Amino acid sequence: MPLNLPIVLTWVRIAMIPLLVALYYLPAHLLPEAPRDLLAAAAFIFAAVTDWLDGFLARRWNQTSSFGAFLDPVADKLMVSAALLLLLTLGRVDVLIALVIIGREITISALREWMAQLGAHASVAVHWLGKFKTAAQMVAIPCLLYGRSLWGIDLSWWGTRLIEVAAVLTVWSMFYYLRRSWPVIKSRQ
Repeated sequence: MPLNLPIVLTWVRIAMIPLLVALYYLPAHLLPEAPRDLLAAAAFIFAAVTDWLDGFLARRWNQTSSFGAFLDPVADKLMVSAALLLLLTLGRVDVLIALVIIGREITISALREWMAQLGAHASVAVHWLGKFKTAAQMVAIPCLLYGRSLWGIDLSWWGTRLIEVAAVLTVWSMFYYLRRSWPVIKSRQ
């Protein structure tokens, strides 16, 4: 396993997941709701920034590796899934939206693995739909974790709208990737 700053940043993102979850298990007298939600939103934003930074540094410093290419999306999916489950518990996201987003991530991860084994990984290469979906999620989730107004902006409302957009893009991008993979799948039957 190579060890460089981009991979360390990815491991930091994974290590933040139990920290994020632990914030919601502390007794309210130790950490009241408002500061807890602020810390959770800040932790998620930090994780999202490290996601961008590790990819940027890996490409910039030519430190890409197959291990990093494997670990980075796993870290992203774990962090998003953990945050969605917390939001579900808090009643800040609909169960259908959480199921759609998490289910799509599992499906596309499995599809990418399968296509890689078939030598057709290009058929499921990242597309702009997936990038927009990720951007909508990465803005929506901290808004929903914070769950209140900030500077007169109702972040809960905006977070809900953006997570709905992310859910639509999630389904759209899943069908896009499945359609792109279909000729390979059909030829292997």
